Amino acid sequence: MLAVTIAALSLTLLGSCSGGPDSPKTSNTVTSQAESTQSTQQPTQPPPPSTVEPAASPVALQISVLEERDHDPKAFTQGLEFDDGRLYESRGRNGESGISEIDPRDGSVLRWTPLGDEYFGEGVTVVGDSLIQLTWLAGKAFVYDMESFEVTGSFDYEGQGWGLCFDGVRLVMSDGSSSLTMRDPETFTAIDSVPVRLDGSSVASLNELECVNGKVYANIWQTDTIVEINPATGDVTAVIDASGLLDDANRAGADVLNGIAYDEASGAFLLTGKLWPSMFVVVFEPS
Repeated sequence: MLAVTIAALSLTLLGSCSGGPDSPKTSNTVTSQAESTQSTQQPTQPPPPSTVEPAASPVALQISVLEERDHDPKAFTQGLEFDDGRLYESRGRNGESGISEIDPRDGSVLRWTPLGDEYFGEGVTVVGDSLIQLTWLAGKAFVYDMESFEVTGSFDYEGQGWGLCFDGVRLVMSDGSSSLTMRDPETFTAIDSVPVRLDGSSVASLNELECVNGKVYANIWQTDTIVEINPATGDVTAVIDASGLLDDANRAGADVLNGIAYDEASGAFLLTGKLWPSMFVVVFEPS
């Protein structure tokens, strides 16, 4: 039932391949009498039971909208992050990218620091008293002081930058693939990675991320689907249908869903998207 739901939401599942040309070959040739004798012997004890527990099937969730708020329809949202009641937003597009603090009540811009025209801003997260913002293709993450809103440093990395969140110990980063990379928050060095799977199949196009209570929430690029991920195993533990937030009139000029911020004070999520005129306070509940 859930697999049908995901297919209907256009979630890209990349099936695993096996039995390729590099798979080990077996031979039926008997090379010694000892091997022949061993093959006819019956095992004296049954094999021990497997200690590996299969991943539980993910639950299907839907959104319940608690409130709709204004959002700048010119903001090409690439990342959204709450910290102590303050809301930060990363914007993308060359010549329009930067980092802002916005009013969570109406989306108005309170502070703004632009990136150079050569950079395309991506995901953002808070670590201590700093903001870290990814760029798409430049392989550079910028570090901002939260109070002065000035750039205080940068990190270099390989590959593309899409989403970023901080679980309190490690940074979790997406690059548009089906894997999450864990990074040291002090050095940005990659320390681990995990493939994300839904019922055994890879989940591609992982985009904006939010770390909440030991789970990672990721929206799937070009869909209205958010997945809840166990970062220790990569298993998808819940699939959230976030469709229907914008009406037809507002959908016409908007791009895709691409903003997830968790408000610890209320226990609710704030969702928005690229060029969306609204952001939505929501909770997730069983379908």
